[in-house]
Amino acid sequence: MTSQMSRTPSGTEAPAVALITALQSLSRAQREAAAHIANELDWPRAGLSVLHLLTKCGPVSLTDIAARLRVDLSVASRQVSTLADAGYVVRTVDDEDRRVRTIELTDTGRALAAEASEQYTNLIDRAFAAWSPEDLAEATRTLDRLVDTISADTAHRRSPQNEQEYA
Repeated sequence: MTSQMSRTPSGTEAPAVALITALQSLSRAQREAAAHIANELDWPRAGLSVLHLLTKCGPVSLTDIAARLRVDLSVASRQVSTLADAGYVVRTVDDEDRRVRTIELTDTGRALAAEASEQYTNLIDRAFAAWSPEDLAEATRTLDRLVDTISADTAHRRSPQNEQEYA
């Protein structure tokens, strides 16, 4: 239900509320596309995010995976454990800090990540075939700005000096 404050005086939806609604729809569409690809690869969608991250970043700690995927450490740990059990990643002891375990792709993991990347590329090519490079660049700038704006507000709310305010 929409509150009175999220409506303009004319009774229409406020632009910021409409934006958030559109972002929620975008998020659902992205999850559906990822689930479709994961289903074709016969692999859980969440695991593909970890594979993509490791392809992009190389070996990282579990804490880094959780932070970069913006998930709880326990969620990242379960995803990594599933990938490790299937032979797609390995955990190694960090040479500089023996308490830290580094997660990295195996050859099999790199092959699965490459296959998933190819499927994502094909999906994106089909989905955005009618978009010009300028349209894509403008959409990217806008989405990056949205992420920065929402993340900045979230970071402010999570900062130690604001913890009491939101407790």
